[in-house]
Amino acid sequence: MLIHLAIKNYALIRELELQPSAKLNVITGETGAGKSIMLGAMGLLLGDRADVKVLWNEKEKCITEGTFDVGSYALEKLFEEENLDYETQTVIRREVSPNGKSRAFINDTPVTLEVMRRVGSRLMDIHSQHETLELGKQRFQLEVIDSYAGNVKIKNEYVLFWDNHQNAKRKYEALQLESAALKQEADFVKFQLEELTQAGLKVGEQEQLENELSILQHAEEIKQRLTTIIQQFGQSEVSIIRQLSSAKAALQSIAGYSKEYEQLFQRTESARIELNDILNEIETANEKVEFEPTRAEQVNERLNLIYHLQQKHRVNSIAQLLDVQQQFQSRADKTNNIDEALLQAEADLKKSEIELQSQAEKLSQTRKKFFTPLCNQLIKLMKELGMPEARLEVRHEIIAPSPWGIDNIEILFSANKGIPPRGLAQVASGGEFSRVMFAIKYVMAEKKALPTLILDEIDTGVSGEVAIQLGNRMKEMSKRHQVISISHLPQIAAKADTHYFVFKDSSSSKTESQIRKLDYNDRIIEIAKMIGGAKPSAINLENAKELMEN
Repeated sequence: MLIHLAIKNYALIRELELQPSAKLNVITGETGAGKSIMLGAMGLLLGDRADVKVLWNEKEKCITEGTFDVGSYALEKLFEEENLDYETQTVIRREVSPNGKSRAFINDTPVTLEVMRRVGSRLMDIHSQHETLELGKQRFQLEVIDSYAGNVKIKNEYVLFWDNHQNAKRKYEALQLESAALKQEADFVKFQLEELTQAGLKVGEQEQLENELSILQHAEEIKQRLTTIIQQFGQSEVSIIRQLSSAKAALQSIAGYSKEYEQLFQRTESARIELNDILNEIETANEKVEFEPTRAEQVNERLNLIYHLQQKHRVNSIAQLLDVQQQFQSRADKTNNIDEALLQAEADLKKSEIELQSQAEKLSQTRKKFFTPLCNQLIKLMKELGMPEARLEVRHEIIAPSPWGIDNIEILFSANKGIPPRGLAQVASGGEFSRVMFAIKYVMAEKKALPTLILDEIDTGVSGEVAIQLGNRMKEMSKRHQVISISHLPQIAAKADTHYFVFKDSSSSKTESQIRKLDYNDRIIEIAKMIGGAKPSAINLENAKELMEN
């Protein structure tokens, strides 16, 4: 419920604060004093559009802030979905700057207007004659019936079946498209896969072949160079190894004279051993080199095949070609298995359809049970609210499953005898529409926790006994839910647990709206003025007192 409201710099309101009671709050005041202006400011907390034209002082920003006790609203999941800090006392604030920029906050966290609308709509329900347009919409009417029937659990279960059905449908349709695409390209995939498979590619093969081809193509030069090196190292009379052996012998003969000579001898011996190893490896390499034109041609053909496949598939290595081969293999496997997967998806879809239809029928049966009791209770209420000939009925037909079930309904209404019920928007006047909407809100309030209900002159067009009955119903509703009613009827003002009076103050250079909470005596005077005018008589005062006491 709303526990504190602060409005600054909005329209005629320079600064206003309100701490409504948890029950029935009635706001009265003369026409144009600013009662409905308050609703405009509160609408900002529901994400309504803002305009700099509403600024009372064009140089200062407008701030509307509401503090709500949300402990009984079960909003933890919603706050979690929107990444908001959940507090049992939640503060919603809207700021409009002189430059036209608007900012929204929930518990001091900046939010978008869409988030503010989602949260705000769970905290306040502002009802006016314009808001009754919602009543003509089928989805709202279904929500009314579901609330009356207590269908929260079965409807939530239906939503799960609906989501499951939609997922199964999307999967089946995606597989259908995939199957068509795979079958269309099946021959292409098969050819590419066979070509790559027959190539018998191996990782590292390309580098090995390129190295081998390079040797085969330059075999004569390589053999000539290696032979020359072998001669220089060990086969001539003045070979490097023989000269090194001679130097080693000379150093060995003087090694005993100094550690320095001993180290030089050791290093020379190591060099001789290393050169011998090199010579042996060169001789081995030389023996391997043969001029083989046939082998060179084979290697060249193999490399040309690899290069062709790489260019064709736009890759640079055999490893990447093998990845391409694996992709074609996966597509081929999928093509081979797609029919089985499609049959399974079709079976899952049919199963989900059967389950969805079964759950939809359960939901529909539950709804139908309450068509007549709901209409009877609403008719009884509307008779109390001055429509003795009111008739209501629910027109119903079964349709294909939708997110809301298989029920297509329309609440039909007639306020006059002899006139057949028709769609609400077609037959109800503004005042009748408002009373029908109030009756529905009253019934819904018995079934679930409503947010703070704000009624903007819902009593338009009623008076006398009807006004008394309307006030009684507001009073009854306020035992379970916080109600704030903007009214011009003394019968309703007299029912208030808390009575606020809105008035214009023109004492300064600029007119502004102010509000004050009335005590018992002030309430009698204000209600008497509502009965008899600005200068109430003693009888008016007595009537006001009687209304209060009753």
